[in-house]
Amino acid sequence: MRGVDDLADEVMKIGFSCTRCGACCTEVSGDSNLVIVSPPEVRAVAGAAGIPADEVADPFPEFLDGEDGRRFTFDWCLRREGGRCRFLGEGRCRVYAARPWICRTYPFMLDGDRLIVSECPGLGRPIGREAAIALARDLLERQKAEVREEAGIRAVMGAVPVPSGSVAVIDSEGVWVVHG
Repeated sequence: MRGVDDLADEVMKIGFSCTRCGACCTEVSGDSNLVIVSPPEVRAVAGAAGIPADEVADPFPEFLDGEDGRRFTFDWCLRREGGRCRFLGEGRCRVYAARPWICRTYPFMLDGDRLIVSECPGLGRPIGREAAIALARDLLERQKAEVREEAGIRAVMGAVPVPSGSVAVIDSEGVWVVHG
């Protein structure tokens, strides 16, 4: 597993400074700005926005077909309105302090030990050591959170059946029927 300093060094070599352009919050092509969120992230965003949790996220739009008419997906994604994240205000996130891991670490993510970099206008701009270390820590915490969520989903799948003929989201906290 990579260390914070090594990861921060790589981020510094690439360079990054958010331009607050909102491009990552706006759909460029079909589902390009889907922000996958875990149940704790949904609750945090709901609290920051002052709205019920069921108004924060929608089921991830890719479903698997199971037996007996069951369809399911494993993720939630932040709700969008008009191709934009519903929490994007005038050039600024309205739930910035509670933003999900994906938003905190964009345009970076970890795939195992490999740093993946998405397109972003802020790439190539200077980043200070402290900011790079903070980003590296967030990347490692995001990775841990994703591993926990995946383990939780596996545990739920082994314990809670998806009702026959339903469409559901399976997350680390249960099976949530959304249709049927």
